Amino acid sequence: MRRFRIQAGEAKRYGLAITAGLLLAAAFPKLGLAGLAWLAPGLLLMAGMGLRGGAAFRVGYAGGLAFYLGALHWLLFIPLSFTPIIGWLSLAVYLAIYPGLWVWLGWKLYPASNRLQQTSPAGTIPQPASPPGSAKGFAPPSQQFTELLDWFLSTPWLPRLGWAILCAALWVALEMIVGRLFTGFPWSFLGNTQYRILQVIQIASITGVYGVSFLVVWFAISLAVALVMLIRRPQVRWHSQRELLLPFLVTAAVAGNGWWELVRSAPPPSARLKVALIQPSIPQTWIWDPRESSNRFQQLLQLSEQALTNHPDLMVWPEAAVPYMFRFDEDIYSAVSNLVQRHQIWLVLGSDDGEVRMRPNGRFETNYFNSSFLVAPDGQIMNSYRKRRLVIFGEYIPFGHRFSFIEDWTGMGSFTRGDRPVWFSIPDLHVKASILICFEDVFPHLTRGSVDDETDFVLNLTNNGWFGESAAQWQHAAAAVFRAVENGLPLVRCANNGLTCWVDSQGGMPDPYFPGTRDIYGVGYKLVNIPLLGGARRPATFYHRHGDWFGWGCVVLSAAALLWQLGRQRARVTRARK
Repeated sequence: MRRFRIQAGEAKRYGLAITAGLLLAAAFPKLGLAGLAWLAPGLLLMAGMGLRGGAAFRVGYAGGLAFYLGALHWLLFIPLSFTPIIGWLSLAVYLAIYPGLWVWLGWKLYPASNRLQQTSPAGTIPQPASPPGSAKGFAPPSQQFTELLDWFLSTPWLPRLGWAILCAALWVALEMIVGRLFTGFPWSFLGNTQYRILQVIQIASITGVYGVSFLVVWFAISLAVALVMLIRRPQVRWHSQRELLLPFLVTAAVAGNGWWELVRSAPPPSARLKVALIQPSIPQTWIWDPRESSNRFQQLLQLSEQALTNHPDLMVWPEAAVPYMFRFDEDIYSAVSNLVQRHQIWLVLGSDDGEVRMRPNGRFETNYFNSSFLVAPDGQIMNSYRKRRLVIFGEYIPFGHRFSFIEDWTGMGSFTRGDRPVWFSIPDLHVKASILICFEDVFPHLTRGSVDDETDFVLNLTNNGWFGESAAQWQHAAAAVFRAVENGLPLVRCANNGLTCWVDSQGGMPDPYFPGTRDIYGVGYKLVNIPLLGGARRPATFYHRHGDWFGWGCVVLSAAALLWQLGRQRARVTRARK
């Protein structure tokens, strides 16, 4: 039977990769130690120094697994037994593939000036003969650390600089994929860690969040290379400083331009909209319990009555606030209609919806939607929006509509996707809002497609009550900050529990807490004043006009580099055979 043993050098690599993954997780909220993001990717890449193929992938995968297990631990707060553990582990196991690919492909593209990698029989470069029992792909304990550093630093500065830039582009290319593949999960984009550093994130109005991710990764790799240079060649300090010079200057230029954008005087808004955001903080177990439907709806009405004493122009209820289906439940509809008529208030609310359709086989079926509605002061429904990006295994089962036995086996039904963006126009208030539901505001391309030149603000209704008082609320809001910057629009969030707030067009988040507290999770309401266009057209950002040009550019660059490298390898093999 084959024996698997972890060599000393292998253990250190895994240890460094796991440490990098945990540091990366700590850069995200709640801890929110944003500075660690400028270090962790470089450490993760250096953990795979000189490795090839599966060995490099495994090291990167270990770091990625540590990162996602730490960053997504809030999935364990879902009030179910055992199932959250499966979801947490499954999602982390899948997402860790991307850091594994990044480390593997990054070292595959390294422009080594020597050719020891061509003759090395194992996965480490340089690689002497491995003793019996050594792990394939790793240097044996006798491998000198200094030899590996010398091999790494034997590459001239300019090709190494190009490699660092290429690795940053590769990271962005993988973010582009993870944000789209299998409906996409762009929750933990690296750029999100910088949501509070407003000077840096203004670049997102040009590149999207991907530009921030690129900058952070490039700097982190350059910093790691500078540390390697300092360890191996401490007598030549200029060499280590040179590694950081260009990324430092670019980061400083980005931050300087961002500072100018923040302080540059802008014309005052022609009007403001006073909005009451209701946060009922309904426990998820209540939402699942039909016996609590009346209690939670009465609580919602009481909070609304309190908020309406402040005479807002618009009131918003979060996703899943209304029990049953608002359009078809007479008691719920009557209560909502009476409320808005008595106070002459416009209301946006979240509720399930249904529609009977005929199948191609002639049979009827009922499709259910996660929806939001605009209700006028006379009690009439003026418009509705159906959520387009559903949560896998939360709101739909893959192939559930096609194969009904899957839903019967899991005990879960599936919502149907909406098919188009919708704007809620309120002519009385001269307001046009783009509507999103749940985690749709973490998708850059989806939000961009939901905004036009006349949109006053983006309104997102969400229910983070699934995750208790965890980091999920902060991570969700951090991602939403970039949608405001990317599109140059305010973004208003009404959540069942935290973070109910608004984000201005430059990414600032005024007063995310309840007044006089440091609490975001509690029961209450917030009053916010949103600047309006007043009938004018807001200047479109470069990102809004041109979309993910930067992200797709990184995809093209990465693909071209990998194809070029593959061509070089094939050419070397051909020459060797001759």
